[in-house]
Amino acid sequence: MNMNNCAKKCYSGIGGQAVIEGIMMKNKDEYSVAVRKSNGEIVVKKDKYIMLSQKYKILGLPFVRGIFSMVDSLILGSKTLEYSASFFDDEGSSENESKIDKWLNEHINEKTMGLIMSIITVISVVFALIVFSVLPAGIGTLFKNIVKTNSHFLTAFVEGIVRILIFILYIKLISRMDEIKRTFEYHGSEHKCINCIENGWDLTVDNVLKASKEHKRCGTSFLVYVMVISIFLFMFINPPTLMLKFLSRIILIPVVAGVSYEVLRLAGRFDNKLINIISRPGMWMQGLTTLEPDAKEVEVAIRAVEEVFDWKSFKKEHFDK
Repeated sequence: MNMNNCAKKCYSGIGGQAVIEGIMMKNKDEYSVAVRKSNGEIVVKKDKYIMLSQKYKILGLPFVRGIFSMVDSLILGSKTLEYSASFFDDEGSSENESKIDKWLNEHINEKTMGLIMSIITVISVVFALIVFSVLPAGIGTLFKNIVKTNSHFLTAFVEGIVRILIFILYIKLISRMDEIKRTFEYHGSEHKCINCIENGWDLTVDNVLKASKEHKRCGTSFLVYVMVISIFLFMFINPPTLMLKFLSRIILIPVVAGVSYEVLRLAGRFDNKLINIISRPGMWMQGLTTLEPDAKEVEVAIRAVEEVFDWKSFKKEHFDK
């Protein structure tokens, strides 16, 4: 096994996400989903997904591509999650099916269910905007009134800290669920596979288990950049009314996301002291969203990687010289 370090950052270009009892891995316009079924079998699906920035070149411009990359991630993530869930929807006997499930199956067709899911998605997005944008802004204003300070910088800082604390509390709460713990373990296996490849190691279960479960290009790091950058941005934006303050937080989400995405790209492609310092908060936060996987979970991740990425050629090109 050749574990020589690259003289430059060995950027592989692959990424992915955890799904239900499995992993999705994407490389360029190909992606695969590997899922371990209840009987132990690993099923793998391979398909293509063309990103919006590839369809429309203008959407690939710096500081614009970030928001549309986030949209792509949501679309593909929802699609692959639905695929992985399909292997477990029919488990259990029909007598264990709830009355609500029976009624839904009998009275609601696929088109109507799609409409209901769209409505639920919209409600979820609105709720997330309120919790992570409006609520912190309101608490920041309340803090300003209580301590009777005129410092907008201090108020914006408090608002940002509240936003971060809400995120940490949310992760802590959902991580108490067994299903989420399993998902976080698969999330760890995804990172370990990518780190294994980018370290120049053979993609084996043993090597993957030795690799780090944190990675600079993680979506968790992206969210941390969003929260930190928003603190500095909102320090210089001071709307005269509370309602305008709420609106500014929502309207400027694409701006914050665009800048955060560019920082994430830099962090993922380069490796130096400055980048490592910038990446550190996101890596710390990944301690909450990734867990150490077991060998079986790593096997699933490896299957997903090998379906869309030739790691042997990558290793030969960058390391075996």
